[in-house]
Amino acid sequence: MGGKKKPTLTQLAKAQVRREKEARKEARRKRTEKEKRLSRIELKAARIIPPDPRDERVIKQLRSMKVITPYTVASRFNLLLSVAKDFLEDLHQKGIITYVSGGRNLKIYKPSE
Repeated sequence: MGGKKKPTLTQLAKAQVRREKEARKEARRKRTEKEKRLSRIELKAARIIPPDPRDERVIKQLRSMKVITPYTVASRFNLLLSVAKDFLEDLHQKGIITYVSGGRNLKIYKPSE
């Protein structure tokens, strides 16, 4: 009968190298997963905060657009659609943009003169 044969020194050394390599690979994978998770959280937070309506660059970009809709603002400033709608409503109240037309679902604005 007997038991399992003992591995040779070479086999033990190779197995040790393999285990160390796997441990390094696992540590690297965990680190990249954590970084990805943190970057996703940062991106989500960035999509909720609208840009400053008094910022000159924001006003310049809005003035360069012929038609301003919530979708165009959301895609240009990387915002959620609901945040873009609120942002446009705020800009309209401040007089930066003018309401043109639209219904319940879509509002169309243009830059004020």
